[in-house]
Amino acid sequence: MSYTQPPPLTEDEIDVFLNEQKIAKICSLNKDGTIHTTAVWFLYKNGLITMVTPATTRKVRNIIRNNSVTVFVDDPETARGVLIYGKAKLDYEYSFRDATSLYEKYMALQQAAKIARKMSKASKGGAVMITIRPERLLSFDSMKYTALKINAQD
Repeated sequence: MSYTQPPPLTEDEIDVFLNEQKIAKICSLNKDGTIHTTAVWFLYKNGLITMVTPATTRKVRNIIRNNSVTVFVDDPETARGVLIYGKAKLDYEYSFRDATSLYEKYMALQQAAKIARKMSKASKGGAVMITIRPERLLSFDSMKYTALKINAQD
């Protein structure tokens, strides 16, 4: 049995897909060499992935030690996904407006501003914005693969 990778998304499809999706999984390297994966809200803008998190989280501690991360965004219903390998940068002095923009993806402006304010006081260490600059990006669209197989059989 052979396995063929489903066709990738186009650049335009990737932009639309990442702006539509609500949850990303960020993977970072634990001190013991295992992988830490957690689901996060995110914003995709200008080719960068951003998220805000309490500064005391494991993912932040891992990024301080090793800023190489993997982000996976998928939609099980459409069998599409994007896998991003990149470097994360921590910004403890991020703007309130940037955080509010991120939360506006999930709620109305007034509520987004309220959440951004709360997040900045989320933990003893405050919050941090994680910005991921992709170094390598892979995508797949299994529906295209299915369409190709069906057309090949016609």
